[in-house]
Amino acid sequence: MTDAYVALEGGRVVEARARSPGTTRGELVFTTAYTGYEESLTDPSYEEQILTFSYPLIGNYGVREERFESDRVHPRGVVARDLTEDVVEWLEAEGVPAVDKLDTRDLVTEIRDSGAMKCGIAAGEDVTEQDALDELEQCKHMSDHTDIGDQVTTPETVVYNEDGSGADVALIDCGAKGSIVDSLVERDATVHLMPHDTTEEDVAELDPDVLFISNGPGDPENFEEANELVDDFVGEKPIAGICLGQQVVANALGGETEKMEFGHRGVNQPVRDLRTDRVVMTTQNHGYTVADPGDTLEVTQINVNDDTPEGLENDDLDILTRQYHPEANPGPNDSKGFFDDVLSMADEESVATTN
Repeated sequence: MTDAYVALEGGRVVEARARSPGTTRGELVFTTAYTGYEESLTDPSYEEQILTFSYPLIGNYGVREERFESDRVHPRGVVARDLTEDVVEWLEAEGVPAVDKLDTRDLVTEIRDSGAMKCGIAAGEDVTEQDALDELEQCKHMSDHTDIGDQVTTPETVVYNEDGSGADVALIDCGAKGSIVDSLVERDATVHLMPHDTTEEDVAELDPDVLFISNGPGDPENFEEANELVDDFVGEKPIAGICLGQQVVANALGGETEKMEFGHRGVNQPVRDLRTDRVVMTTQNHGYTVADPGDTLEVTQINVNDDTPEGLENDDLDILTRQYHPEANPGPNDSKGFFDDVLSMADEESVATTN
């Protein structure tokens, strides 16, 4: 029995089975990851999106809170070929509509051909195609979500590992995954998780060893305060960034970013280092990319599939960014050395200040 509808930009409506009831809307995207569904569903970078899993069975190793990247599910809706009861119960408790029993291969192919698209979902008893179409009509493009940072940021500064003997890191929370904090704390850094609209004065008062811009959802141009922080502290503090953080750093330093056709989302994205010619496999989740790094930043890593920038650096200004997620959970872990490199910049800054 059909009791759910997925309305796609362009007018096509796909029938499905309701698993978690409700109506919702968002940008329809897909991930190629075959593990890590708990991490994906709690990744703040999926805010205002509807997540389609290309792997057919989602939930085959249960749901464990210790794997979560944040305190809630962030996609507005979930689409899969088959969802297990564990995942359905979790999504129901979170109030996130979910559907399955549709051809996700066909849906993923359409996204690849047409690009990420607006989508509306209606699931549950007595819903109609028109309910899904009504949701679609109200859906906005990702760049129009100008307040998206407010939806994913910490409301106030939170300090992790306060007595750490390592660097003080000001982590600007544009939607930070918990594993970024964990990766820094594992190296004995003290992490000050600060709101995305933190002011120059607040950072200056903290006087951190490194300014770190996190990942996050949507258009990097909508994170104006984070852009301003990079501009304020470039040349004064080491600066690092992951995913959206790389895009913010590039924009702040004269580069340009652009919307990708369907983005990079999965755990098998190959990245080549232009200095060593070494290729590593990476986890990624982004719909925007750096189109032009500008004159300040050097592209040091690229995506093997499409040559988009995956690493930007300026050794003289102590700037180091990555488009992918070095903290990746459940993996791969090929690039976790990034955090050592970031903290090495902080150590060098401390020595320079002392001298």
